[in-house]
Amino acid sequence: MADLPLLRLRKNEDRRLRSGHLWVFSNEVDIAATPLKGFSPGDLVVIENAKGEPLGTATVNPESLIAARILGRDVRKPIDRAFFTRRLERALALRQWAYGEPYYRLIYGESDGLPGLVIDRFGDVFVLQTNTAGMERLQDVVIEALEKMFSPRAVVIRNTSGLRALEGLACYSRLAAGQLDERVEITENGARFLIDPLEGQKTGWFFDHRDNRAALARWCSGKRVLDLFAYTGAWSLPAARAGAASVECVDASAPALELAAENARLNGVADRLAFNCADVFDFLKQAREARQHYDVIVLDPPAFIKRKKDVAKGLEAYRRLNQAALQVLAPGGLLVSASCSFHLSRDSLHDVLRASARHLDRHMVLLARGGQAADHPVHPAIPETDYLKAFFCHVGPSL
Repeated sequence: MADLPLLRLRKNEDRRLRSGHLWVFSNEVDIAATPLKGFSPGDLVVIENAKGEPLGTATVNPESLIAARILGRDVRKPIDRAFFTRRLERALALRQWAYGEPYYRLIYGESDGLPGLVIDRFGDVFVLQTNTAGMERLQDVVIEALEKMFSPRAVVIRNTSGLRALEGLACYSRLAAGQLDERVEITENGARFLIDPLEGQKTGWFFDHRDNRAALARWCSGKRVLDLFAYTGAWSLPAARAGAASVECVDASAPALELAAENARLNGVADRLAFNCADVFDFLKQAREARQHYDVIVLDPPAFIKRKKDVAKGLEAYRRLNQAALQVLAPGGLLVSASCSFHLSRDSLHDVLRASARHLDRHMVLLARGGQAADHPVHPAIPETDYLKAFFCHVGPSL
């Protein structure tokens, strides 16, 4: 793509790209040679090092800290529908290898060679998120490639992520192609779920915890289970289907719990599920005062740490939450503690759990550790793609 403008890097600033990363930060650009202000958000460029050697084709955004994101290493190949079709075919092959049913994250950004793009597949319904100016500009081409490959019933755009603000993009949702007049049914780990791609959180579903939810089932037979931040029942239903004596679902969203109740009826376990629309911190305080206890507690909160500067405040929130949950966990019970905050490392969550147990004088041992499912593959050169962590903790009285 020799006709594309050039973006030159400063001396020795190509090392991260050569190691496999796809991002260029604004302070790595040789602005004397190629001023960032000469580009518009979303422009396609050829990245070259200080010697003038091409490193790849990228989208650029002069208004973002991440100034460019590489789409392809071969600068001779155009970024067109054929390019996206090849990327989709490659991603599809991995998902079909991993899963027998068409319910998964089809495109996971950088790990699938498409920085800034997320696509979730719900059978013949596809939900897109374009979180960078570059992907926003290429959105129509992506949809064309999807339609050519899959002939979808509907394509929904859910551009509501907070990441878009960092790129100077507005948030919006719309039906981009086809028709969608009702909720969509999917299956996960043998359970059936109704989801709402147009009105639900993010894309309407969270595939990333699939393996962790399957792992929970073995611990639930005959137990009293508390699912905090339950959303539409992704953790609750596997627990009930595995024979839990009771499952209490707590979430601040009434519409989410209404859908969870529908999902419980769909799976024939409605008699064992209860729903409590409440702030989780308030619920735990009231449960402690009422001396309520649960055998299994699932903590899968939203990201408390969205930016690096929020680490201290977020750590305190995770500490308070885990400590409060431990106070209503029955002796010998299981706490599943998760975090989707990239800026909270596994070691930090591990330390939060250790400190919380010691503060309450409890004996805690870690039975298992969990991460992202196979449709959220981690790129070994891009640590930002590795964000999800979960600990399965057995907790008893002090030794």
